[in-house]
Amino acid sequence: MSHKKQTSRRQFLKQTGAVATVFSIFSRRSFGEGKRPPNILFFFPDQHRPDWSSLNKGLPVRTPNFAQLAGNGVHFTQCVTPSPLCAPARACLALGREYDHAGVASNKNNLPERAVTLYARLRDAGYRVGGVGKFDLRKGASDWGVDGRHRVDGRVYFDEWGFTDGLDSEGKGGTLIRIVNRDDPPNAHGESPYLRMLTDRKDGSLQRYLEWNRKTKEYPVAWAHTEPMDIADEAYNDNWVGRNGLEVLQNFPTDKPWFLQANFPGPHPPEDITPGMAAWYRDAAFPGPHDNDQLAPEKHTEIRRNYSAMVDNIDQWLGRYLKEVARRGELQNTIIVWSSDHGEMLGDHNRWGKSVPYQSALGIPLLVSGPGIRKGAVHDGPATSLDLTATFLDFAGVPDLPNMDSRSLRPVLEGKAEKGREHVTSGLGSWRTVFDGRYKLTRGFDPAKSKEEGGDAAAVADGEKPLLLFDLKNDPNEDHNLAGENAEQVTRLSKLLPVPVA
Repeated sequence: MSHKKQTSRRQFLKQTGAVATVFSIFSRRSFGEGKRPPNILFFFPDQHRPDWSSLNKGLPVRTPNFAQLAGNGVHFTQCVTPSPLCAPARACLALGREYDHAGVASNKNNLPERAVTLYARLRDAGYRVGGVGKFDLRKGASDWGVDGRHRVDGRVYFDEWGFTDGLDSEGKGGTLIRIVNRDDPPNAHGESPYLRMLTDRKDGSLQRYLEWNRKTKEYPVAWAHTEPMDIADEAYNDNWVGRNGLEVLQNFPTDKPWFLQANFPGPHPPEDITPGMAAWYRDAAFPGPHDNDQLAPEKHTEIRRNYSAMVDNIDQWLGRYLKEVARRGELQNTIIVWSSDHGEMLGDHNRWGKSVPYQSALGIPLLVSGPGIRKGAVHDGPATSLDLTATFLDFAGVPDLPNMDSRSLRPVLEGKAEKGREHVTSGLGSWRTVFDGRYKLTRGFDPAKSKEEGGDAAAVADGEKPLLLFDLKNDPNEDHNLAGENAEQVTRLSKLLPVPVA
């Protein structure tokens, strides 16, 4: 069946609302008579840049499970985020829409009311839908609640979004805000599951967490606070998320397909590793950032050791999850994905964090393996995590979401198509970027006017819309702006740049 016919059929069934019929028809078409759709295990750490794994032979990072995933599936080497900021990127994924169509412009915004999500579509098709950790779909409201279900005026947003199992919690910054402001006035910033766990522990974890984070103000950038946090490994945020997700997985029934998204807060800053994690890379040597004169070389090494330990720790959790999937006898019918909401500058160009159109912040890892997917394949064309939405729906055999921009990666994953998209886009605030796998054109970002991380870090006046053109094949560090030299590429790519929604 051609792709055109498949799309037409999904559209017809979506219009008739025949979700149950779709589930049955597409299950048989995709996996043979009598076989159910695949389970989906989705690892989604926060701020994991694409070059930080053992696949990069220039780094002493240990990620054996990540590497095994690449060997068993397809590695997309040129993947970017639809927006390099937490809430916008996660909203794009949940709705399958580009940044300008998702309705979440910054971390101050919530997911649009009554929006139909990927998670609800899977649930309504018969999936058990689990999620743990940082979703940021109501980041502006800050109303997680002790159970992590966003109970507001009789509504339970976590259920409305489509989840049947799990809990939502804030990231590292949100936890600190709640600790500092929880009594000013009382409960003004609400509780959360992770904060409640720290509070209930009898070993002083809450106070140690607060004291460690307060010390970050003593450093020129938060990343430079590299001393270990004196907190038990089981109280560490990523480990708490990992345990909760593993429990959800263990409790899934075996007679239904399931989807599980594990949103780890790391390797987002601060570099708050535990004493045990600090030992993993104590003597490891790392190359420094590109074009940075802010910190001493040894401090950059310390930062990169801690960042590596956080990535390593999440990789170990992937191993535990895969072991549990195997124990359940479901490894042969489970799609496994590792990606991230955005990257991390990690000192490149004297910048930290995300929010900017440099590849260190835009780029993200993307690995996909599972039944019918090519093994050990590398896809070097442009890709976007936005397309995971359509890919999950395609493998599940359920209809597309309303007004969806996402496109399924399944033809590329299964080797039925060599190429995916010809170009991908990203944006935040006033700037927009288009990338074709080699050339990247950005409008609205002025590197000279912003050095700070933020929701619109590079906002410039309407009359000052500079163009940046980089040839990433010959200039991977993005040092030489070719916009004034290569009119042909500027003209071609300008036609593909998104138009900001007013």
